Amino acid sequence: MQSAELKQFVVDKIDDLKARDVVVIDVSKQSNITDYMVICSGTSKTHVKAIAENLVVEAKAAGIPPLGVEGRDSSEWVLVDMGDVILHVMQDQTRDFYQLEKLWSEKQA
Repeated sequence: MQSAELKQFVVDKIDDLKARDVVVIDVSKQSNITDYMVICSGTSKTHVKAIAENLVVEAKAAGIPPLGVEGRDSSEWVLVDMGDVILHVMQDQTRDFYQLEKLWSEKQA
């Protein structure tokens, strides 16, 4: 699967579980480990974990298992590494604190 197709797959799967405030950042010129970062919010620890788990299950079913998943235990910030696309699912407070969108947009400027 091409990285643009994988990005759309990730966005579709997180949308299935009503992820909020989805932002897609093209980091292909800033990073040699991934092409896209998808950042979204969940309403609770349970929602954050469910969004990430849905992507993991659907990706495995599609024959593209994630390279890794981090943060499942705390579920304040769960990262799903799909290779060309990295998904960050966060609770609002964690997202506000780390401000990944701002960090990566400043790198592009």
